[in-house]
Amino acid sequence: MFGEGDAVDRNAGFGRGFAFVGRRHELELLVDAVRHAPAVVVVEGDAGMGKSRLVREATTILKSDGWRVVTGFCHPLREPLPYGPVIDALGKVGPWLPDADLPPTAGALAPLLPDLADLLPPSTPDNPGAARHQLIQAVRGVLASTGRTVVVVEDLHWVDDATRELLLLLARDLPEQLALVLTCRAEDRSSVLGDAHRPTVIRLAPLSESEVAELAVAALGGGATPELCAVLHRRSEGLPLVAEEDLLTFRDRERQDPGELEHADVPEGLRAAVTERLVALSPAGAAVVDAAAVLAVPAGEELLAEIAGLDLDQGAQGLVDALDAAVLRETGVGRYAFRHVLAQQVAYRHIQGPRRTRLHRRAIEVLQTRIPAPLVQIAHHTLATGDREGWLVRVEQAADQAVALGDTGTAATLLHQILKQSDVGAEQRSRAALALARIADYGADYATNARLLRDVLADPLLPEATRGEVRLGLGLITVNVAADRAGFRELERAADELATVPDKAARAMIALANGDHDSAPERAWGWLHRAEAAVRESTDEAIRAAVRVTRLTLMAKEGDPAVWPLTDQLPRKSADAAVLAQTCRALDNLSVAAAQLGNDGRARAMSLENLDLAQRTGDQRYECLSRIRLLYLDWLAGRWDGLETGFTDLTRAYPDVTLADIGLALWRGRLALAQGRYSQALTHFTAAATHVGGAGPDTESTIGVIAVRLAQDDPQAAWAAAEPVVSLLRGLGTWERELDLLPVAVEAALAAGRREEAERLVAEAEAEAGVRDRDVPAATAEFALAKGLLLRDTEPATAAEHFAAAHQRWLDIGRPYHAAKAAEHRGNALACSHPEDAATHLTESVRVYTELGATADAARCQQALRSLGIEEPGRRGRRGYGSELSPRELEVAELLGRGATNSDIAQTLFLSPRTVEKHVARVLAKLDTDRKGVHTTLSGLGGSASGSR
Repeated sequence: MFGEGDAVDRNAGFGRGFAFVGRRHELELLVDAVRHAPAVVVVEGDAGMGKSRLVREATTILKSDGWRVVTGFCHPLREPLPYGPVIDALGKVGPWLPDADLPPTAGALAPLLPDLADLLPPSTPDNPGAARHQLIQAVRGVLASTGRTVVVVEDLHWVDDATRELLLLLARDLPEQLALVLTCRAEDRSSVLGDAHRPTVIRLAPLSESEVAELAVAALGGGATPELCAVLHRRSEGLPLVAEEDLLTFRDRERQDPGELEHADVPEGLRAAVTERLVALSPAGAAVVDAAAVLAVPAGEELLAEIAGLDLDQGAQGLVDALDAAVLRETGVGRYAFRHVLAQQVAYRHIQGPRRTRLHRRAIEVLQTRIPAPLVQIAHHTLATGDREGWLVRVEQAADQAVALGDTGTAATLLHQILKQSDVGAEQRSRAALALARIADYGADYATNARLLRDVLADPLLPEATRGEVRLGLGLITVNVAADRAGFRELERAADELATVPDKAARAMIALANGDHDSAPERAWGWLHRAEAAVRESTDEAIRAAVRVTRLTLMAKEGDPAVWPLTDQLPRKSADAAVLAQTCRALDNLSVAAAQLGNDGRARAMSLENLDLAQRTGDQRYECLSRIRLLYLDWLAGRWDGLETGFTDLTRAYPDVTLADIGLALWRGRLALAQGRYSQALTHFTAAATHVGGAGPDTESTIGVIAVRLAQDDPQAAWAAAEPVVSLLRGLGTWERELDLLPVAVEAALAAGRREEAERLVAEAEAEAGVRDRDVPAATAEFALAKGLLLRDTEPATAAEHFAAAHQRWLDIGRPYHAAKAAEHRGNALACSHPEDAATHLTESVRVYTELGATADAARCQQALRSLGIEEPGRRGRRGYGSELSPRELEVAELLGRGATNSDIAQTLFLSPRTVEKHVARVLAKLDTDRKGVHTTLSGLGGSASGSR
């Protein structure tokens, strides 16, 4: 409910606008949602349903609570400005910035907000892709610094692609004290936020008859007779806009007869209501309204007067008349527009055809004198005069302007307009398609872009080179954005079609060489050789650098030790930003390959170097990627403390870098698996796979799922998860780069009774990888581990030797968790023949697991030690623990505190379900809490809940 300061003036008449009637429940929902920020609220309803009014009433209440409110508007004829509606809103935050602790990334907004530039950190220019990322970061950084803030974005049915993407990213990771309130027509919500977000949705229904009557009484007092109220409701069908327009008309009539308001339907009624007031305007007022109707966007007094053909004094008087008649309203300081788009449409149709055309021509003449010229509006007016050829020229110019300004959303919208015209000439259609292909990978609406590019490719008259470049764009967005391997086929065709443009053909060949998911290594090298031949005579240093980087990447993937001296020759101080970007790409690719192959020290060194280079050049993409690589290496090295915070900070700092989300989900899954929270682990691995997307299985998340199913003693489910990814990799010769897959796949096959399949996996992997001739220490360790698994039941002594080799290799690489797994296998293999040695290895594994926090792994080894007749220290004999937790109860409590289910606990601690139930009941009773409160209670006790262990 609302407090005393929340009251809404329900008796306001025409002097202060219409009263706010009905919508009490919706108002409470909106205000309550914002007060529980972070929040995303979508207010949806038909045109004229009162969406903006509801938001205004809510923000009035919230302002009285101390909330800061900024508003931006989407327009159908918006001029190029990256993230225009949001930038409009941010232009109002100046008073709240002087004392704010702004992040350095906020400086990217300075060029777009010149009035606030002195309050922002200095900006850093960059390439379009990086600039886009910097702007997204800057918007979030500023909003996070302004305290309790509501950002309202109106009319999202007109949102451009780039702004929609920004809103998607903000909605996914809102600052703690930010609420995002969006208004849109009901049928357009899904295209704004998509299916991945679940905002608070407030749907506005028509007003009831009593609510329309209440509106009339507040406006007319005693003049609101029951007969009039019935007519208003019947004509408006509860649409507030129509009822308000009728009330304005009724108020101004000399003879107030409700019967005169009777008309057929709502559209006709609205037309009649607006038309009646248009007819009553003075000549100057009518001229200003005509100008506003033709301009169709909010405009200033001078522009309206100039279009109307009036001097400034006449224009001012005409504007006052239009405002007094409630035809126009002030939408911002010195800017005026119609009260609603429907009213604008009525006023536009009221202008006779010849005058409309003259006004459009006048608008073109006037707008062309502006600097910079509003080309989007000029194109609109050109088309309205019937000049389609001129319109196409203007739209193309506007698209070029938008690209130059970095507003790829508006550019894509304009290019779509050209490509959707069936009678556009081949040359212009080709130019539009090429422009779209070059920016397509910056946009969120890649599906629409891909469809339009395919339509262009269907034109048989398209020149071959143009076709190739369009297909190149299609292939790149299909592979890189949609994660669809079908894009590789498009890239292959593009490489042939671009034979006369070798530099562009090389781009396709590079993508094919790097994208070896669909080809064996020899195919990747074949594409590289073609790319090297294509750029041999090129003067473009960036494309030549890209080809060199691809060669280094392929060498590193194969474990060729000759790659590392060549890495030292990469340019680190080139004056060419594109060349330095290729160096960043090389260092990133090589660090990933080094980690995959087991050269962890080299991987860390290159990631640190790349982080420094990316920071020096302002390349935030590679700065983020380098941090992701370093966190992954921390996991491998057993530095698990702080990983959750590190990944979480990355996802917040770089909300549009999917790899950060994938890394966080994978880490959470791996930790949950190591701690016996199997249901949570499955959820996290599934989330990682969802972020990856694509048509085939994701290897890293699949490895996690296989391991969880094995831990749950469900070998058939484990093999069902393993089989698709094994089938995908079979025959590609890439086993040595799929860390952890071979051992877990062999274990799943053996557990599922598929020994022949397991033997085949090891044989194929060893034959294809050729590990003896390559620098692939991780693969060597994994092969040893897999061989040990094969021999574990038939030749345990030989298996133990393989496990010992894997253990030593992992120690040499510096991966304690992997080494502990190998030691555990070695201990189990020796359990029957050499129990004392087995105990030594199992005890060492318990120590490492315990230090890492891998409680489920430690419990598994402790169970093995008990089966050898060896008790853990502190567990000899029994004693009464009273109100304290016993060691076993503490283990149960720790698992409960991390969210483990009873089934997880039973599998982790090797207990029966009934025994777990008893332990859980005792834990909850001793801690005097419920399952949800166990973690907090244990933290508060600080370890004093247990007896000595």
